[in-house]
Amino acid sequence: MKTLVLAEKPSVGKDIARVLNCKSAGRSGHGGGGYMEGAQYVVTWALGHLVTLEDPEQYDPTYKNWDINHLPIMPDVLRLTVIPQTSKQYKTVKDLLLRKDIGSIVIATDAGREGELVARWIIEKAKCKKPIKRLWISSVTDKAIKDGFKNLKDGKLYQNLCDSAKARAEADWLVGINATRCLTTKFNSPLSCGRVQTPTLAIIFKREDEIRKFIPQPYYGISATADSFRITWLNGDSSRCFDKAKIDAVFSQLKSIKEGTVTDVVKTIKKKYPPKLYDLTELQRDANKRYGYSPKETLSIMQRLYEEHKVLTYPRTDSRYISTDIVPTIPERLKACSVPPYAKMCTQILRSPIRPNSNYVDNAKVSDHHAIIPTEHPVNLQSLNDRERKIFDLVLTRFLSVFYPPFEYEQVTVKIKVGNELFTANGRVVLSQGYQAVYQDMDEDEENADTHAQVLPGLKRGNRVSINNIKLTDGKTSPPSPFNEATLLSAMESPAKYMETKDRALADTLQKTGGLGTVATRADIIEKLFDNFLIEKRGKDIFSTSKGRQLLNLVPKDLKSPELTGLWEQKLLSISTGKMNKNEFLLDIRKYTAELITEIKSSTQVFRHDNLSTTKCPDCGKFMLQVTGKKGEMLVCQDRECNTRVNVSMAIRSKCPHCHKFLKIIGENEKRQIVCACGYREKYTSFEKRKKEERNSMSKKEVQAYLKNEEKNKEPNNNPFAALKGMKFD
Repeated sequence: MKTLVLAEKPSVGKDIARVLNCKSAGRSGHGGGGYMEGAQYVVTWALGHLVTLEDPEQYDPTYKNWDINHLPIMPDVLRLTVIPQTSKQYKTVKDLLLRKDIGSIVIATDAGREGELVARWIIEKAKCKKPIKRLWISSVTDKAIKDGFKNLKDGKLYQNLCDSAKARAEADWLVGINATRCLTTKFNSPLSCGRVQTPTLAIIFKREDEIRKFIPQPYYGISATADSFRITWLNGDSSRCFDKAKIDAVFSQLKSIKEGTVTDVVKTIKKKYPPKLYDLTELQRDANKRYGYSPKETLSIMQRLYEEHKVLTYPRTDSRYISTDIVPTIPERLKACSVPPYAKMCTQILRSPIRPNSNYVDNAKVSDHHAIIPTEHPVNLQSLNDRERKIFDLVLTRFLSVFYPPFEYEQVTVKIKVGNELFTANGRVVLSQGYQAVYQDMDEDEENADTHAQVLPGLKRGNRVSINNIKLTDGKTSPPSPFNEATLLSAMESPAKYMETKDRALADTLQKTGGLGTVATRADIIEKLFDNFLIEKRGKDIFSTSKGRQLLNLVPKDLKSPELTGLWEQKLLSISTGKMNKNEFLLDIRKYTAELITEIKSSTQVFRHDNLSTTKCPDCGKFMLQVTGKKGEMLVCQDRECNTRVNVSMAIRSKCPHCHKFLKIIGENEKRQIVCACGYREKYTSFEKRKKEERNSMSKKEVQAYLKNEEKNKEPNNNPFAALKGMKFD
């Protein structure tokens, strides 16, 4: 008998097949291949989810027409259906599951709650009852796959995880479908809501409200120069004074004084330890701050680095630590990364034994997967595109930094009496660069900000210093900053301060379970809010739209608070650990759904379109709505059943050759044009041609920078000019 291995994606499935010596490409009767076969194993794959929960209209055709009188829709049992777009692959997998010479199954989908659901739903839909084993690995290198198959787990150990995944999916179906249909039909507008996206929208609106209500307060201060360094007046423990009369009086007394006395010098040795390893959310934050990548873009890049290039471990992790069993593999991982410009650092680390510490090794803080780190697969930087290289560089630099000692410095605080007033100055002396040496070439890295404090001369108590350039300073208190994609991820990860509950245990559960959404779904939640025109971008900042703000007035209070997710996650965690039955949880969800629909139906609120344009829909003739999506402006038909969309303009990353602002595409099809606010215009076809020529050539400045970098990092027998062969130069 053979064993069937079920992977989540073709790329992973084919890697497993190669390791298991499955060389024969299978020929299914449903078109194409879809599996690989060997003497002992047959390896097949899903394409993400092949099976999902049925839509309401599959239970009853009358549900095709959205009618508020049909709600709530709550079938006794939620049934599974095959996703039409991938039905051929499902049939292939089903045939293999039921093949007579297949004696057992190895689930090799992603090791997590959602990965478990992908496989279990397929197996359940196919009505397969064969024994199940589980492959649980964090990378898809040959070594990881081989080790994983030597340590397969009994599938029964993951039944509770499976129940938790099913409970989450069914609960979201019951609440999401019913609430969305009820809001949409009640207020005659496509209004999407859910237990994660709606609280996220509420968090954005709450920040806007704080900004709107914020009243700036003017404040004042006094600064001066003492010999060669800056000093600041102290108003008690603060350098700010909100009393203009007081600051004027103090300044009047000080402006004629030319000398001060050092009253105190405090020197403290401080250490700053390397930042923790990356989980997905932290990586998405950094990629957004540094490169402007959206969370979804970063996840997509990470997936390629994990699946195709095999140089980084599993991306969908919420852990920032590795477990002790990974420590022995560190030297091999470092050797795999020993290519310029990282070779010198890797070699330096490998000169001494790896001594793990609690800053990056902690079994108790590793959940389904450890932090994102390099694999043992040799790195070929030439095979990575620019975006892949940047993300790889972020992960590898963070990984290398944890093996360095802390950044050490002497913090110096000086207090100086000038007349009857006290001034202070802070400075530092760097004692050891430590891990910050890893970041020394990354000018914009926030880690290096610590090294830019002023250097103070050697001072002692009683020293006298000359005072000059004494002046008044002023400013205004600032409101909180609007959210951008990086800070919104942080808010979704730690939403406790947005909860109205005083239940500390509930807030802690929400924090421990990853906040709103998961590391794998937050990017999609943000994208969904953009796609439904509930939020929009202004520059890098995110704001709610009129539609989004109205939606928050229409949805029941529960759906706006992170508290609901906290309650759900408490129960889902209990299900995954066997402390609660999923049917008990779903019974509560059905009761909650019924109450939710009753509340929406009885609402007296009104929804108004305040963005109607004068353009009529080309399909149904109704006036279209002017909306701002994530990438630009478009017109959308107000009729939810028509839903015709016409692009008005789309922002692109390219900059204007005249004013260097970002360009936009306007028009559609052959009428498309590239435009800029400065008045620059260009046909899209000529723009494309010009950009293609630019990509195939290098400027003299780029050549010089390239050569300088290669010279810096070259090793014996490497020709730094080889990569330039055949390139055009301007």
